[in-house]
Amino acid sequence: MKNSEKETELILNPDGSIYHLSLRPEHVAGTVILVGDPQRVEILSSQFSRVEHKVSNREFITHTGEYKGMRVMVIGTGIGTDNIDIVMNELDALVNVDLQTRMPREEHTSLRIIRLGTTGLLQPDIPVDSVIASEWGLGLDALMHFYRLVPGVLDEELGRAVEQSIAWDPSLGRPYAVRASDPLMEQLTEGMTRGITLTAPGFYGPQGRVLRLEPADPDLINRLSAFSYYGRRILNFEMETSALYGLGKLLGHEVLTLCVAIANRVTGEFSANYKETVRQTARLLLDRLAG
Repeated sequence: MKNSEKETELILNPDGSIYHLSLRPEHVAGTVILVGDPQRVEILSSQFSRVEHKVSNREFITHTGEYKGMRVMVIGTGIGTDNIDIVMNELDALVNVDLQTRMPREEHTSLRIIRLGTTGLLQPDIPVDSVIASEWGLGLDALMHFYRLVPGVLDEELGRAVEQSIAWDPSLGRPYAVRASDPLMEQLTEGMTRGITLTAPGFYGPQGRVLRLEPADPDLINRLSAFSYYGRRILNFEMETSALYGLGKLLGHEVLTLCVAIANRVTGEFSANYKETVRQTARLLLDRLAG
């Protein structure tokens, strides 16, 4: 028996839905919007002309519906690359694996998957409430090192440049970089600020925050902020993009992250009304996707 055929590799619920997302193939739309905050699902789906399916399991909430004639779904993923690992693998299985035989389908289906999130800025000249379009996801989380990679998935040059330029501590694991989908960048990011997004494996120590514990490298944020790659800077911190981009490339899906900057870690400024900016960005994203 091949591993893919084992019930422990691809777990299904009694109703035939996939284990964590509780979705069946007919619930999946070709356009998928991911939001970390489950409460943000309603912000998106409230703008749909109709909602055909809703499901909630653990922190994963999904609404599938229609917007201006486009079938679309929004999924609340929760926080972190570990959750993105679940969401991306299960979404892909729903469209590219026969759930009865647990074997890959002969014809591949590619999804458009866009993350709409919030983020903290690492550059003092970018104002809060800006929308950051992630040209690259730079991962400090090590998730993609657990997968057998194929040539062209990682941007090896950028990864090496980070290691060499900021005196990276090898005990933390190698940073890795993955580029966004060029077609989605072209379609969706006009008027937004483009650059490199740093994906951290935690909110406090990995992002240099100090409560009662001191970070191992107190100067890391300063060195990351000063880094430049062909004129592109590391603009922001968040916790999902590297996994989204890496798994998207490996699985053959179009992926992009857009984040509303709710804080600037350098200036200490925090947005007074970021929820409204998120709502406006959600409408803009839906309009551009349906256009």
